[in-house]
Amino acid sequence: MKIYEDLLVATITKSEPLIRVLQILKDLNLPFKYYVGAGCITNTVWNDISGYPLEYGISDVDIVYYDPEDITLESEKKFKDILLRLLGDFQFKIDVKNQARVHLWYEDKFGFSIKPYNSLESAIDSWPTTATALGLRLEQDGSHKIYAPYDLDDLFSMVVRPNKLMITKEIFENKANKWQEKWPKLLVVSWNSSI
Repeated sequence: MKIYEDLLVATITKSEPLIRVLQILKDLNLPFKYYVGAGCITNTVWNDISGYPLEYGISDVDIVYYDPEDITLESEKKFKDILLRLLGDFQFKIDVKNQARVHLWYEDKFGFSIKPYNSLESAIDSWPTTATALGLRLEQDGSHKIYAPYDLDDLFSMVVRPNKLMITKEIFENKANKWQEKWPKLLVVSWNSSI
């Protein structure tokens, strides 16, 4: 829905830290696709709706990209180091992940293996909830590119609905419970419902 896209951009542009990250990434003119996504975007919107400071509850800024030509951990770390240097004194941790290499470590972290993602969008498609499966970037022409495979209705309705494409019930419930403690207005949809 275009109105939600406009509202998302208006909300994010109120967040100095996120605007700073988006601008630095734009200025780097990267050779691969990337997004700032997941919790830092979702939390900012929920904070704005709830009347909290925009930075409330944000632990890190997730930057995801897709570079199948170099799936080394060293390359991922180098990109992160560049961002940290450019950001200088920054209030959040930066989490940088090449989605083309997630399958290499996913089983160790989550207990089951996954196939390699074939695109950045296919990675976002699998993120744990419909409200957090989204990415945003600032294009070279100054416009905002939004990728939200499950639309933005749940995000702006403060609904936490499981995206069962890959997540387990336990992971979903842990995330949902943690978020509901921070944002009591959240409506958590049970695992047994469908998207």
